[in-house]
Amino acid sequence: MLDKFNTNAFISFGLGFILMWLSEATEAQMNYTAKPRVVLPPNYVKEIRPPSKKGSPVIVDFSIFVVDINSINVEDMDFRVDMFIHQIWQESRLEIPDDIFEEGDDYVTLLPEVFENFWQPDPYFLNSKIAEIATLTHKFTSVTLYKNKTVRYAARMHAIIACQMEFQLYPMDIQVCPIYIESCEFVNGLIRILYNSAHPPSEVSSNNQKVKLRWSDSGVTLNPELKLLQYNLGQPLELEESDGYMPEKVGNFSRLTVYFRFERQIGHHLIQTFAPSSLVVMLSWFSFWLGLDAIPGRVTLLVTCMLTLVTMFTGADIPPVAYVKALDLWMAGCMLSVFAALAEFVVVKVLDVQYQYQVNRIPKVLPMRISNMEKGQCATVASWEGGAVRSRKATQTPTTPGQTSLQGNGGPPKPARRQSLLSVAWTDTDTGVEKIMWREIDKVSRAVFPILFFVFVLLYWPILLMKSS
Repeated sequence: MLDKFNTNAFISFGLGFILMWLSEATEAQMNYTAKPRVVLPPNYVKEIRPPSKKGSPVIVDFSIFVVDINSINVEDMDFRVDMFIHQIWQESRLEIPDDIFEEGDDYVTLLPEVFENFWQPDPYFLNSKIAEIATLTHKFTSVTLYKNKTVRYAARMHAIIACQMEFQLYPMDIQVCPIYIESCEFVNGLIRILYNSAHPPSEVSSNNQKVKLRWSDSGVTLNPELKLLQYNLGQPLELEESDGYMPEKVGNFSRLTVYFRFERQIGHHLIQTFAPSSLVVMLSWFSFWLGLDAIPGRVTLLVTCMLTLVTMFTGADIPPVAYVKALDLWMAGCMLSVFAALAEFVVVKVLDVQYQYQVNRIPKVLPMRISNMEKGQCATVASWEGGAVRSRKATQTPTTPGQTSLQGNGGPPKPARRQSLLSVAWTDTDTGVEKIMWREIDKVSRAVFPILFFVFVLLYWPILLMKSS
């Protein structure tokens, strides 16, 4: 009898424990699923936007706090931005009891599971390649509900934004990169309806706006500690509100636009590119002070300068674009200056060879015969002109002191060396000093090359600064 009583008691205790556990589990499940019903009416439909007056849209205030901007990629033409986004709108259908607010507070933070049952705006980044909410153990989002039925949604996001960059003024280029934020589903204004190919497209005018995105008072705020590696971020940022027509979605959609102005810092390129290339060009001018007896040193100096410039510009971090950039013009000017110095060396060397040939082509016997002719011991003198030998009578003609002229057949007297534009050497009529063409070219080059380069610099920088501004 006692055993039967103990068995019944044990069974009753077990059934009671199971019923209590089931009751607590059911209550917990009811509490979990009942949380949305605390603020949502029974007939609430989250797919329908909050009610408003006829023709007036639901206003969604949008703001962005930019935490960081990094990875400005000139090859892929995009940049990465980490930011907090905030959306605020009115949800008049909510039924908010006062007991959900803590004492002294006019707001309450909702769980993500509750917010999933709310109507939500549908903005997206139109020109983003990647846009996602940051996560660690959960998504970094926050939903706040105020007593006046205002809903505030915040999320930490990172996005890769496409930007159509132009590099004509590189490395003093300014990139203006917009971020377009647009409503995805709610159409505003004009709707274009497309029919089949047998009928032309027609337009239907509609003034019934559904959702309107607008910038809040804070707009777009930048992190005060934000610093970019090669750019200055122009401020203030330009903000726009518009209705953009999307042919893909056959309608006008509310759009917000913020323009980021990235101004490239030129200090890096001044130190790494412009200053070294200018010094290399100036170094090439030293070759004009080296005579032709130092041919190996002169050639080595010029070729080294040319190769240094080629290595400097090919190794620079230059955007691979098909059009000409400002840095390309500077590179062309520097390389052209060094190449011209190398070409000048070739010219003076050719002129020196011609000069040496003319000096050494007269045989050594000619001075002896001229001396005998002056003493009257020889009536004729051999004259070589162009490799031919002719016999002419030597006669004295009135010339300037210290000069002897040879003439034949009563012809007019000829000067000892004719002066012309093609002469490789001539005698200065004022000083009587012999002038050699290649030496004069070197002397002129010492002044002409620096002057031309400085003129190029004076034209290059003002035009570049004027265009970049």
